[in-house]
Amino acid sequence: MGGQSMRTAVTLCAAGLLAAGAGTASAAPAAPPTNARPAHAVQRPKEQPVLVDCFFKPRARPDAFILACGDGNSRLSSLRWSQWNGRSAVAKGLNFVNDCKPYCAAGRFHPYPVIVRLDRPEPWKKRPHTQRFTRLSLVFPAARPDGYQRVETYALWD
Repeated sequence: MGGQSMRTAVTLCAAGLLAAGAGTASAAPAAPPTNARPAHAVQRPKEQPVLVDCFFKPRARPDAFILACGDGNSRLSSLRWSQWNGRSAVAKGLNFVNDCKPYCAAGRFHPYPVIVRLDRPEPWKKRPHTQRFTRLSLVFPAARPDGYQRVETYALWD
């Protein structure tokens, strides 16, 4: 009987030690390192807004951009960006516009010097954490296509 009592005592002690160790490990999570900041306090650098092209690709400082996605009869080329920040962007370049004479398929493209301005950044529906410019303005400092105003403004697609 003495041997039986001894085995029982050893088994109970071992079980108690295992239970105590498991309880301590699950009840006390590891302390974070002293230099760690809470996740909400970590600041990532703010990304610059993008210009969404006809194929729904985000572009920053593109050198070309199609304005008329359906037929390609108006496109920007040779863009040189002097500004691109979280609120707006400005470039100089050329707007190639089809004169559609006698009809668009037989028309000729003519280049017009232009200043491009982008603004009104908003979250992009496809990628809500990405800001995209929602408005594009063209300023024609010299000649411009027939029927165009000196400043033409377009809402950009999402």
